[in-house]
Amino acid sequence: MTGYAAFVTLHIAAGTVALITFWLAAVLRKGSARHRLAGRVYLLAMLLVIASGVPLTLQRVLDGQSASAAFLGYLLLLVTTSVWLSWRAIRDKAQPARYLGRAYHALAVANPAAGLAVLWLGLERGSPLLAGFSLVGILVGADMLRRRRVIPTQPRWWLEEHYAAMVGNAAATHIAFLAIGLPRLLPALQGPSWFYLAWFGPVLLSIAAKAWLDRRYRIAAPARPARTAHA
Repeated sequence: MTGYAAFVTLHIAAGTVALITFWLAAVLRKGSARHRLAGRVYLLAMLLVIASGVPLTLQRVLDGQSASAAFLGYLLLLVTTSVWLSWRAIRDKAQPARYLGRAYHALAVANPAAGLAVLWLGLERGSPLLAGFSLVGILVGADMLRRRRVIPTQPRWWLEEHYAAMVGNAAATHIAFLAIGLPRLLPALQGPSWFYLAWFGPVLLSIAAKAWLDRRYRIAAPARPARTAHA
């Protein structure tokens, strides 16, 4: 087995573990020991996905596939961001200032910058996938900058940060399965309709899931005290 093939195998194996453990963590009682264990295994699997994805991206560069390499690098940035946020939100829940440190700021700037680069590349190459998916990084970065001002005022900020990042992780995990893994098992799903559905469907579902979780878990802002009427 060549080095490249070994990284491909590791990438697929780690992605399979991530898909299984994501749903384990999703169905287990939140905060339980088994939920935390499944979550740790999931994040470790995602770290392997990221690590094994780096040489796959470099191979694209060596093969002269600059657009493919740029898009894969962009996807690795998106996944790195959601994995980092979901982990640090729990680890730093008592220290929001630490959570909002240099790494957070770097990711908040890198995502929209990379998104704009991919948007330009998509328009230049006439690729609807690149142009459309560029909006993910742009919106993620914009929301991170917005949340940087809001987080210090929210007592349970870490909960929203954690589930929002895990929703992003879910989109990444299921895109990999639906767009890459499943068509290999079912060749009938290799048409353009399934291709775009597999890439953009999980993103739209993640937005809906985030909105539902916001309604379920977000704490309402405290009511303002009524002003005393003057005689």
